[in-house]
Amino acid sequence: MMAFFLVMWLLSTSTPQQREQIADYFRVPIKDTLNKSHKTNIYSVPMPEDGGNAIQTIHKNQTRERELAHQKDIRRLNKTRYHLQQILKNDPRLRDFQRNMHITLVHEGLRIEIVDSKKRPMFTTGGKEIAPYMRYIMRIIAPVLNELPNRISLAGHTDNQPYINGERGYGNWELSTDRANASRRELIEGGLMSDKILRVIGMANTMATKHKHSHHASQRRISIVILTQQQEEAIKKENTESHSEFIETNDDPASQLWKLAAPQAFTGKNEFQLKSNLHNFSKKNE
Repeated sequence: MMAFFLVMWLLSTSTPQQREQIADYFRVPIKDTLNKSHKTNIYSVPMPEDGGNAIQTIHKNQTRERELAHQKDIRRLNKTRYHLQQILKNDPRLRDFQRNMHITLVHEGLRIEIVDSKKRPMFTTGGKEIAPYMRYIMRIIAPVLNELPNRISLAGHTDNQPYINGERGYGNWELSTDRANASRRELIEGGLMSDKILRVIGMANTMATKHKHSHHASQRRISIVILTQQQEEAIKKENTESHSEFIETNDDPASQLWKLAAPQAFTGKNEFQLKSNLHNFSKKNE
């Protein structure tokens, strides 16, 4: 369908001579086109002068809209950071736990990190049972997360000490995942809507923080990221769409027509679909 509208657009904006050249292109058997034995050169058909400018304007407007939406997202997350910091400061039960909580704006969104300490572990040693203070933190955070339209990524991390509780096949990967899931359940118990959570992952000790050695207690942590809209879309795309590549060659007539039709107008999925349609169209005309 996209190929059809593309051809219609070319016909409506071309001179009679140009239309004849385009029609002539599709009348030629594919083998003759590949052998370059026909007089028609698809590159000799000029693009309408105003087509490129219109496409560039649309592209700029879309880019600007995305930038404005992202800036709005960051402002909202920054307000949430301040709100959480005030809760930590003003709640007597949380005041002593400020060293165990790090709230930072990062590329992916607003990261709330709850870290272990020798004197104040978040979980039972080698287990997934949550300590009372950790449970309280999760239930305080949950209503704040509900106020935002953004979704959440939740990750568990361990230090590099091998898991030695004796359960066969169970290690830091499983432990970090179980702790992340236990944290998810506490957030939901605290009132968080379950569909706010986009993903729950265990990272074992693969993402050790650089400012502490890999077996330091602070490496054992739970990371809650309130995702920006852009990062949420990137995660969805990564996990739901196939990134097949359409390989174009110099002697592919379908790619010649695609190049003619202002390739800067099409990106990502649309680009792949357009190329596929044109490729199939040429095959039918062999």
